[in-house]
Amino acid sequence: RGYTPHGGSFNHVAAPLVQALYMGVETMLATRTDVLLFESVFIANRFHERIGDTQALVRIVQNGISAAEFSPVAASSDAADFLYVGELRSAKGIDTLIDSIALLTRRLGRPFRLILVGSGPDQKQLQARAKARGIAEQVSFPGAMPARRAFALGRILVVPSRAESLPYIVLEAAGAQIPMVATDVGGIGEIFGPHRNRLIACDNSQLLSDAMQRSIEIEPAELKRQAAELAAYVASRFTIDNMVDCVIAGYRDALGRQDAPAASPGRLAALPR
Repeated sequence: RGYTPHGGSFNHVAAPLVQALYMGVETMLATRTDVLLFESVFIANRFHERIGDTQALVRIVQNGISAAEFSPVAASSDAADFLYVGELRSAKGIDTLIDSIALLTRRLGRPFRLILVGSGPDQKQLQARAKARGIAEQVSFPGAMPARRAFALGRILVVPSRAESLPYIVLEAAGAQIPMVATDVGGIGEIFGPHRNRLIACDNSQLLSDAMQRSIEIEPAELKRQAAELAAYVASRFTIDNMVDCVIAGYRDALGRQDAPAASPGRLAALPR
């Protein structure tokens, strides 16, 4: 039996009793699992912090994208300055993005357009926030659509998340060579790898607006070079082929243990962050 603990349990902010219930379920599942397949080192470490050691095998199987998703997507001629793609909910930090657009507008004296692609429970609150910040006409909500179609709608993708595991939207944008401003939360740093220094802290609209300003002031050729560098790194690690190979290897190793002597607990503490 294989099981993949996800960010939904380990990133969710809940009352202590509710959180204890989640962790109790995770503990029960771990005791009935032969191999734990974590989608990110971040969630594996968080599992260790909250659940502890496990008798199951432990494997990191990072998300991956297909070869077709490594084809660049160009911005349309009428693309907005900035783009967000994902769920419209608090954990994604979109409120800080709206505040950052307002800051940039005041600081640089011109209106910046933002497109928020997606759906979710916080759409009305976000629309009200844009209105309160005086930028309602600069922010549009076209609804949900396929990621690669959405990528053409903006020149810079902003990922202002407060919590993530290993988000597909960052992988897809990297593969499509979309310039990004992103926060260093969850497994996003794993995706950026040697380019992690480009990421910023979350939940800080001033810091985010500064990073967004740098992204529009940088030379286009340099921005393109940085996007190509990240795409090359992602292509070397985060592919569907790698995912499949790692999952099969995990099950093969778990099957191989069935006739072996009792194993020592799986250790997660030494995993890199």
